[in-house]
Amino acid sequence: MSRKVDVRRRRFFGMAAICGFAPGLPAFADERGKGLGTTAESETPVPPTEDLMREHGVLRRILLIYESGARRLGQGEDMESSVFLQTAETMRDFVHDYHEKLEENHLFPRFKKAGRMVPLVEVLTTQHAAGRKLTDKILQIAPTARTDSGRRKTMIDAMEASIVLYRPHAAREDTDVFPTVRSLVTPDEFDALGETFEREEKSRFGADGFEMMAKKVEAIEKRIGIHDLSRYTPRI
Repeated sequence: MSRKVDVRRRRFFGMAAICGFAPGLPAFADERGKGLGTTAESETPVPPTEDLMREHGVLRRILLIYESGARRLGQGEDMESSVFLQTAETMRDFVHDYHEKLEENHLFPRFKKAGRMVPLVEVLTTQHAAGRKLTDKILQIAPTARTDSGRRKTMIDAMEASIVLYRPHAAREDTDVFPTVRSLVTPDEFDALGETFEREEKSRFGADGFEMMAKKVEAIEKRIGIHDLSRYTPRI
């Protein structure tokens, strides 16, 4: 082997080791002792606004279940009541009692104190209350909706109203509210906010609470056959 090739080979493995993917070579550690390219990414705290946005992903998937269920029930398809009961329970436990409470207790007061977006925040708070009422209605009706056409229609209406409410609601928070949070707090306060969110998530749901809720929604999606993302791709 020529010296030129050998130098290239050594440079390759040197860079590979730094990136953490060279076979048989350990990844270097950063100043905190975390292996780069191994567990560092999973241990990196999620910024509070990103945390709220990914929770909106769970909300949007709940709305997809509502949308599919409402359409199929409206077409006369027989669906298990547990599908809607479990979905509404996730909506209550994760969205209303956790996600929205974070916003109401830790974000909205900061906007009001700073005099920023106050009318918007007031509308969002009112919508939270309306959303909880719709979910309560679904929870009350779901167990008997399968055998009672009148109650089934009421549940469909509540699910469709939730979709109409929460799609623009979440979009407005993602584009207006969350991006503004950093301008209302210091960097230290922003980091502390993330730590607060993490503590509350662990306190309420245990470790990996977000992942647990996402998997719960995914399981419901699989039950009703809407888990395959490719089915939403249009045929052009």
